[in-house]
Amino acid sequence: MLKDKKVIVVMPAYNAAQTLKKTYDEVMDQDIVDLIIVVDDGSQDETVAIAKSLPNTKVYKHKKNRGYGANQKSCYQLSLEEGGDIIIMVHPDYQYTPKLIPAMASMIDSGLYQCVLGSRILGGHALKGGMPAWKYIANRVLTFIENILLGAKLSEYHTGYRAFSRELLQKLPLKVNSDDFVFDNQMIAQIIWLGHTVAEISCPTKYFTEASSINLFRSIKYGLGCLSTAMLFRLAKMNLISSKLFPKTNNES
Repeated sequence: MLKDKKVIVVMPAYNAAQTLKKTYDEVMDQDIVDLIIVVDDGSQDETVAIAKSLPNTKVYKHKKNRGYGANQKSCYQLSLEEGGDIIIMVHPDYQYTPKLIPAMASMIDSGLYQCVLGSRILGGHALKGGMPAWKYIANRVLTFIENILLGAKLSEYHTGYRAFSRELLQKLPLKVNSDDFVFDNQMIAQIIWLGHTVAEISCPTKYFTEASSINLFRSIKYGLGCLSTAMLFRLAKMNLISSKLFPKTNNES
């Protein structure tokens, strides 16, 4: 617990057998985590068996691979069902350090923010941590365009290290989002659509063989999806279209 709030860490897992235990150990070292939820998205390795051996961990398995976005939908729904007040997504590939969990949870607990992102760009950690140059450049270009279209000032939209309040997750129309990687981007755009400030904290990251990554084709598809999401946001904001991703609130109808 953090004060009187239940802290749940969710891990969307796919073939994470080599790094899951190491990530778990560092998460539990932070003391404030009440429960870990691992959702396995049809892994072909020993991810599920390892997860089931870990204390304070609930494991759920998709019978077949449904996609990264679908995995997150399960993660957040299950965390709400388990009574989580502060929900933090940590990838089980050990790319993002769990040592920032207390800081991110405290920012949510303060009531000042409903969402906190662990940014690889703040502090200049991305390239130092091994992010490929082409990914760094693509990240910066996409973020620049998205900030213009969404009217925000984030250092990046593409981190997988995120903390949310229960209240925020209950508001978001996550079911209509993509089951693929662009889910991440749609979720942040929806938070901005609702008028919430997204906080960021500098996060060192590691790039190594076992860390999950998407190939060039999937990266291009993701990038186009991000641009499409940002454009839909802007058109909906201008009342030129209606979008199920960005439903009108009572105040806007």
